Amino acid sequence: MPARPAGQKAIIEAARQEFSEQGYGATSIRDIAQRAGVSLSALYYYKGKQDLLVAILDEGLDAYFDACDEALANAGDDPAQRLEALVSATVRFRTEHPVQSNIVLSEGRSLEPEHIERYHKNEARGTQQFRDVIERGVAEGIFLTPYPDDARRAVIAMCNAIAQWYRTDGPVDIDELVERYVSLALTVVEYRPRTARRRTA
Repeated sequence: MPARPAGQKAIIEAARQEFSEQGYGATSIRDIAQRAGVSLSALYYYKGKQDLLVAILDEGLDAYFDACDEALANAGDDPAQRLEALVSATVRFRTEHPVQSNIVLSEGRSLEPEHIERYHKNEARGTQQFRDVIERGVAEGIFLTPYPDDARRAVIAMCNAIAQWYRTDGPVDIDELVERYVSLALTVVEYRPRTARRRTA
C-alpha cells in the first residue's frame, strides 16, 4: 500500500484513536477533525466516517497478513513449526498494535453492505491459514485432537483476545507471552512430536 500524505496520516490516526476510545457509532466527523487538528474541510479526501473505517480496516488487515506471510515464509514445512509461526505472528501483532487490532476485531459490524463482503473474505483468509496448518497436522498424525475445528477456534480466539488486556508495562514481556501462547496452542491441538522412523533391513 503506498504511503499516505502526512495530512491523511494524521486524520487516519485521529479516526483510529476515536473509534478505539468512543466506538464507531459514537464518533463524529467533527471529533476526528478536532483530534487531528484540522478543519472539517480538510477531510474532503474521505466521504465520511465509513471511508475512514474502511481505510483503517484495510491497513490493519494488510499489516496483519503481511506479518503472518513473513512468519510462514521463514517457518519450516512441519505443521508444528507453521502453527508456531502463525501464533507468534498473531501474538506479536496483537500486542504491538492493540488499537489497530481491536478496531479490526470489533468494528467490522459497522461496515455498510458494499464493504462487508471484502471484510468477510479477509476473515475467511485468517481462518483458513490456521485451518490449513491444523488439518495438515491432524492428517500427518502429529496433532492428535479429535476436534480440529474447535481447536482452531480456541487458538484464534485466545490470540485475538490479547489485544484487549495486554499492557506493555505488565509483568510479562512479549517474548515470554509468545512462548506461553505457542505452548498453549500446541497443547490445544494435542501436539505429539513425530518419532524417528526405524530403518528397515
